[in-house]
Amino acid sequence: MLNNYKKLMRKCFALAKKGEGRVSPNPLVGAVIFDDNFNVISEGYHAKYGENHAERNAILIANTDLKGKSIIVNLEPCSHYGKTPPCADLIIEKGIKRVVTGMVDPNPIVAGNGIKKLKESGIEVVTGILENECRILNEIFIKNQLEKLPFITIKTATTLDGKIATKTGNSKWITDETSRREVQKLRNKYDAILTSSSTIIKDNPSLTCRMKNGRNPVRIILDTTLRTSANNKVYNDDGTKIIIITGENTSNDKIKMFPSHIRIIKCPIKNEHIDLKQAVNVLYEKGIRSILIEAGAILNNAFIQEGLADKLIQFTAPKILSDINGISFSQGCDRKNISECNTLEIVSTKKLNSDIMIVGYFCQNKLFKV
Repeated sequence: MLNNYKKLMRKCFALAKKGEGRVSPNPLVGAVIFDDNFNVISEGYHAKYGENHAERNAILIANTDLKGKSIIVNLEPCSHYGKTPPCADLIIEKGIKRVVTGMVDPNPIVAGNGIKKLKESGIEVVTGILENECRILNEIFIKNQLEKLPFITIKTATTLDGKIATKTGNSKWITDETSRREVQKLRNKYDAILTSSSTIIKDNPSLTCRMKNGRNPVRIILDTTLRTSANNKVYNDDGTKIIIITGENTSNDKIKMFPSHIRIIKCPIKNEHIDLKQAVNVLYEKGIRSILIEAGAILNNAFIQEGLADKLIQFTAPKILSDINGISFSQGCDRKNISECNTLEIVSTKKLNSDIMIVGYFCQNKLFKV
């Protein structure tokens, strides 16, 4: 029976991922209704924030009486009224006899109350199916609920010897087209993409999502003294929200040089740079729940050393630069001992054509140790 539950839970994961980029600040959820022989009756997923939850969609499209049937869902069914009515109530109403779930909802409003309501109504509840995978699927939602901060991932593309560019700054292209397509999927998934003024000045990127039916993330630029130009591609008015975070002492005359579709936020300075902890707090207050960092060595290092980075996704190409002056993906510390290294727990490696994608959590983050 356990293997059947795991198989159906993986189907929930695949369904849930269809909502990537469109359900924030809600979690990714998939649901499957099945009979005693584990035949699938119907399935659903949370497709867009404000619309039906996964369980409700699965129930509504079922073309049969659901009394005595079972439902599996990667996250505990909600028990409260939000944008939609409680899923637990609908499950009870339809006479479903068993609910199989992967993890308890970290939202304090729910946090076991959905399971409690189901059990009190005589419904059998099975919990903890592929719980670690469930947590990884909703790492963003968990961080938001427990720490009231955005989930932050650093994305890098490096040679085998860890370089993101030559000493002259040349970096195109380290990885192949397969890896670059994977990056576009990441941009579609995250609420925002963040970089530095140095990257904007050097590379003049657009920071858009170029996958089919993709969604542009909010573009965030850290520019302490507003040295970028309003003519940079990243500031094109394409309907995407654009935020510049600048120093608290930046003059209003400089700010006026940027068009009105760009929101400019002043932030305190720390060691001559934007105070990253303050900036991250402000971004969360502005509704940014997840951030993908695509930046240079100095900013990457700053987020790591401040303990703000949750995850690293590194695309490694089978190339060796062999240049002592080449640029590493994280630079800025003067360390003499290996024991001083920042460490990660690697959760997956994946071959992408000629490259390898490595995914890991920074060990300073205790929420996602698996």
